[in-house]
Amino acid sequence: MQPDRLESVRPGPVRPGPVPVDRLRFELPPVHDDPAQERAHRKERLAGALRLFARLGYEEGVAGHVTARDPEYDDCYWVNPFGRASATLTAGELLLVDGDGRVLQGERRVNELAFAVHAAVHRARPEVVAVVRAYAPYGRALAALGELLAPITQEACAFYEDHALVDAYTHGAGDAEECRLIARALGPYKALILRNHGLLTVGGSVDAAAWWFVAAERAAQVQLIARAAGKPVPVDHRSALAARERFGTDLAAWVSYQPLRQSVA
Repeated sequence: MQPDRLESVRPGPVRPGPVPVDRLRFELPPVHDDPAQERAHRKERLAGALRLFARLGYEEGVAGHVTARDPEYDDCYWVNPFGRASATLTAGELLLVDGDGRVLQGERRVNELAFAVHAAVHRARPEVVAVVRAYAPYGRALAALGELLAPITQEACAFYEDHALVDAYTHGAGDAEECRLIARALGPYKALILRNHGLLTVGGSVDAAAWWFVAAERAAQVQLIARAAGKPVPVDHRSALAARERFGTDLAAWVSYQPLRQSVA
């Protein structure tokens, strides 16, 4: 290099190194040793999920419920009160209801017919903390077709071979046998499509169950759009399973839900 050309040499950009692991902030689901703290946490998350669903348009009149198992009292669940709008609902307004639909705490009534389905699912799945049964347009449209969620996007693969269809119209009358049929159809899965009704999701936390509902609704939307435009190309079996293992866990759902939760905190 000639001395008279040294002035034209400029140092290039310095590539940043990896951020040290101890500086990465990653929120994980909290663990509570005290049942009272766990109860307060579940109620706060439950009320927040209901407010979020109202914002997303997942309400229809008095329909739409989210339930959370009480961490201490057996066969008791927290649920939104009948006839109360969810948009401004607080944790203090939630009802504690036993598996037979009796209100144990709270000043309003419960929607007994809707709650009966939740109670049946909770009883059949003791590891489940929360059950979501709300009213969203695309999930209901897919349910009207009597179809499962197809693995046509990476996000939809979270439900691959992990959801089921009740391929019969259920009257929603709170009949015990009908509720048990729904619980049996759900089996070990995270989601259920109720033909001519819509979506039901469950999770090991309120956050996970709420995210699965949002994710299923969005997957149904994409599926209907893709079908209207042409013939969707499904993800192959092995790749769909791999995507489910990565994105289909309750921890992945909990993490994905946090930005939405923060919007209504």
